[in-house]
Amino acid sequence: MYMKTLLAVGWGRVKRVWESMGAYELLRGDEEKGIAESNKSIGNGLSTEEGYGVNGVELVKRHSCGEESVASKAKGAGQNKRLASLDVFRGLTVALMILVDDVGGIVPAISHSPWNGVTLADFVMPFFLFIVGVSLGLVYKKVPNRVSGTQKAILRALKLLIVGIVLQGGYFHGINDLTYGVNIEQMRWLGILQRIAFGYIIAALSEIWLRSNCDMDSSLGLMKKYYMQWLVALILTLLYMGLLYGIYVPDWQYEVPVIKSSPLDPGYETFTVKCGIRGDVGPACNAVGMIDRYVVGIRHIYQRPVYRRTKECSVTSPESGPLPPNAPSWCQAPFDPEGILSSIMAAVTCFVGLHFGHVLVHFKGHKERMVQWIVPSLGLIMFGCLLDALGMHLNKSLYTFSYMCVTSGTAGLLLAGTYLFVDVYGYRCVTKILEWMGMNALIIYVLAACNVFAAALQGFYWRYPEYNIINLLGIKR
Repeated sequence: MYMKTLLAVGWGRVKRVWESMGAYELLRGDEEKGIAESNKSIGNGLSTEEGYGVNGVELVKRHSCGEESVASKAKGAGQNKRLASLDVFRGLTVALMILVDDVGGIVPAISHSPWNGVTLADFVMPFFLFIVGVSLGLVYKKVPNRVSGTQKAILRALKLLIVGIVLQGGYFHGINDLTYGVNIEQMRWLGILQRIAFGYIIAALSEIWLRSNCDMDSSLGLMKKYYMQWLVALILTLLYMGLLYGIYVPDWQYEVPVIKSSPLDPGYETFTVKCGIRGDVGPACNAVGMIDRYVVGIRHIYQRPVYRRTKECSVTSPESGPLPPNAPSWCQAPFDPEGILSSIMAAVTCFVGLHFGHVLVHFKGHKERMVQWIVPSLGLIMFGCLLDALGMHLNKSLYTFSYMCVTSGTAGLLLAGTYLFVDVYGYRCVTKILEWMGMNALIIYVLAACNVFAAALQGFYWRYPEYNIINLLGIKR
């Protein structure tokens, strides 16, 4: 009992630290107020989830395992709860992330695709971006002061950006290395949290400033009300497509450290990648990598790209392995999967999620919401698959338009299914752990995905550093 209390107090203190930083809400979601208001008028004959009722009206509620009973009267709007399905969706994404990180090395089929195509791991990033967009539609349902809202959004994005740089910039060396610190000349500036911060700020500013005051009574009305936001998404898509297929990529060089054979050796080997091409979407000569090399510098991007597991670069593909005898010159080159250009298209996923959030705000019936989610989701998936068949391949590293369509559509279907299972039918008992994970997503990401928790455990060893619980469990990430 004492240990449980101690753990609860410790966890609460960790949460308060993150909440005070302001970045915690971006992955956890702070949509309670928005969703409470949007659900007050639900009364369409379908059973209403406990906590979402109309003020002063007795409603039938469903317990966490779906058993019905008579609910007591609601005490006011202040007791309206957040939609549990949003937290479950977020928690499911976190669980998926942990699964592919820990098991992906053992089961390559669920690890990131070496280049074209998608696997289970390739849905994690779009799911995070999607649910950030959904939450924004609820958080900024009403903005009394646009200037103040803008300042808060920018501050949150900056804090999340800083957290991302610290966690993924190389400061923490992770498992099997108890040291820390990073050479600023080689710090990685791009990363997962940085991409989420970029998508968040673009979508948040659009939600705050770019919406009309027209009445909303249909799907067409929804499009008219937020047509300026769709215009921003279209501009981002056209900008991405124009740069990806229009920029000329010249030859370029990179260096690989080698063991010195004499004092006169420079300590590195220089490789030249022959390009001189426009519109290429292969690993070596694409515009995504070229922009990162020019803007942030080749030393500041990810040094272990996923394409090292391609057949051209690994004898054990799709697993990592030794280079083949005639491996191309680009196999050991750095490439950032969260690059600048690809993040522009990734931000469009936030706008898709934002549309789904608008559906929650403006459509009150469960059936209406399900239709408004499922139809566009299926349309996105079919359109993305069509583009893939026509040659615009699904590619997570480049975040191609077809990849955005398929993953966003899949996220929409998953949200609809989660909403139906959790909030409509009320089966919450089987998703409680996912709901908890969704409410603490950023903390779990930092502790688990960034190896902070594992590295902290590894710091306690018996006599010698290698005698620790992490090595005992066989974790070697």
